[in-house]
Amino acid sequence: MKAVAKKSAEAQAISNLREHLLKGALPLGARLTEMELAAQLQIARTTVRLALHRLAQEGLVVQIPYTGWMVANLTAADAWELYTLRAALEALAARLAATEATEIGRKKLRTAQERLVKAALSGSLPDAAKADFAVHETIVEISGHRRLAEQYRIVGQQIRLFIACSDALLASGRALIDQHRPIVDAILAGNGDLAASLSERHNITEGRKLVAHLAPTEAAQEAILNRLRPP
Repeated sequence: MKAVAKKSAEAQAISNLREHLLKGALPLGARLTEMELAAQLQIARTTVRLALHRLAQEGLVVQIPYTGWMVANLTAADAWELYTLRAALEALAARLAATEATEIGRKKLRTAQERLVKAALSGSLPDAAKADFAVHETIVEISGHRRLAEQYRIVGQQIRLFIACSDALLASGRALIDQHRPIVDAILAGNGDLAASLSERHNITEGRKLVAHLAPTEAAQEAILNRLRPP
């Protein structure tokens, strides 16, 4: 039996802030102040600063020189990069998981899918988005490809942000279930080619929808800025 490890104040601050941002408690682009966060979390400002630097490395917050911090924005270009990267990484993971996953790995995937179904039907978008990411993360984990898993972890929190924004465009939780069930079924059936194809198609289809949603807003904002700029 493993001993229970106590998290440091910094680790707890990172975890709390990450979940706070990813559940949509603050809008994208919102300003963050170390003093307010320190008061809310009841920890030292230095600890908050360390946590924010870690989240900046994960791509969830951005440090503005001489000004402070802000929640990272997700542009159409960001969405394009993330969905094309996901399409490649997750297709490979799905192909490998179908043929390399152990029975323990397949059980993990079934459990992750069951949790997604429960979360999607609960009506809670943050819970559904978190369970959505967990399914994809599990597929990568059970693929048995260590370097693939390492690369996925690097962009993992940005993918969670992408998923939260993408899932918000869905008409219902049922749609989320229907998107993932064929991929999971193909993996559990050992059909690597089908699993890879379905995973790639899922990422490209939903990614294009998010890009199409973000692009007009950015164009409108740019038009306003252009009008405000001096001639």
